[in-house]
Amino acid sequence: MSEYNYNYHDDDFSLDKAQGYTLLIQIDKTTFTYAVTDQNKLIAVADNHPLDELSNPEELLDLLSANFKNVVIGLPATGFSLLPQTVFNPDKLTDLARFLDVKADEKVLSQPLDSRNVIIYKTPETILNAADEFGLRNTVYTSKGWLNALARNQPGDRDLYVNINGGTVEIANFNFSKLRFYNTFEFAGEDELAYFVSLVTDELNLQPAYTYVYISGDVDSGDKNITRLAEFFGKVEVNTTKILQTPLEIEGHKILSLSALSLCVSSEAL
Repeated sequence: MSEYNYNYHDDDFSLDKAQGYTLLIQIDKTTFTYAVTDQNKLIAVADNHPLDELSNPEELLDLLSANFKNVVIGLPATGFSLLPQTVFNPDKLTDLARFLDVKADEKVLSQPLDSRNVIIYKTPETILNAADEFGLRNTVYTSKGWLNALARNQPGDRDLYVNINGGTVEIANFNFSKLRFYNTFEFAGEDELAYFVSLVTDELNLQPAYTYVYISGDVDSGDKNITRLAEFFGKVEVNTTKILQTPLEIEGHKILSLSALSLCVSSEAL
């Protein structure tokens, strides 16, 4: 899922207690990352497992066959569109999907993204089949939790939130805690990253010198992505939003999108 590798299990972690745990799974194109939480505490996390392990588990057989209290699976999108809930009509989903240029091996899903927006997105059929092992009712758009975590943290109107996963960057902006802008871009290197963040800034009519950029995901304090962005924006720093209690060896911002899936434990994702 990313260039970072995690494999952590708390000393108290035991699958005999699975009925009190929540399992979070975030799927990428060919791999997935999982986390296990006990209430608001992270007790296990591991990444870069092959997608086949979901359908035919070997290494993770005991974990994936355990009877967890809750399961939430984040699905990636190869294309998406947002619509206000007030105008979304599920009966028109087929017509709306035409704008996504759906391929023969892709499926279209829709679900509320927040209190105002519905996301319509396509995902590869292979990924959907793998997730179906746990029931599609347990699935959400992969970044739903991340966006909701940002919204409830009183984001500033001039703040940009950036989440990096490998060569993909997500950028979000809010106005009075309501989602104003959200999109994803493929990038290669710090110059392209700076270009896309600057493009969004220009589209939102923000002044770079007064824009604060908060980054999560595949990034380290002071790395080339941060130093490059710092040349253009008023403040660039790692996102310190906390969703779960994490051990010292796991930096919270690097698994922010994954841990935020815990916010999706609801009637929609169960």
